[in-house]
Amino acid sequence: MGIEERSTLVYSTALGGRVKEEKPKAVAPKGDGVVRIMLKRLGGGKAVSIVTGVPLEEEELKELGRVLKQKCGVGGSVKDFNIEIQGDKRNLLKVELEKRGYTVKLAGG
Repeated sequence: MGIEERSTLVYSTALGGRVKEEKPKAVAPKGDGVVRIMLKRLGGGKAVSIVTGVPLEEEELKELGRVLKQKCGVGGSVKDFNIEIQGDKRNLLKVELEKRGYTVKLAGG
């Protein structure tokens, strides 16, 4: 087994320095074309609105998440191709996503 075949190699003088491993790019899950917004209740009476099924790549999804957070005036994040917005902002999110041409359904509790 040669040096090139090892997956845990970080540095090698034979290969000219630091070895960079290519991470596989995450692929968005295939959906049915409907964006769903659900409410998840957390401890302490807090809630999070979760937007799923947006047919965008990771970078575009992060940009959309940033815009939605600004429109709602709250914080949030993008995790596992889902946009999480703090608070119960389902109706505001629905209006904003429909303006962008998505078919939107409110799901869950």
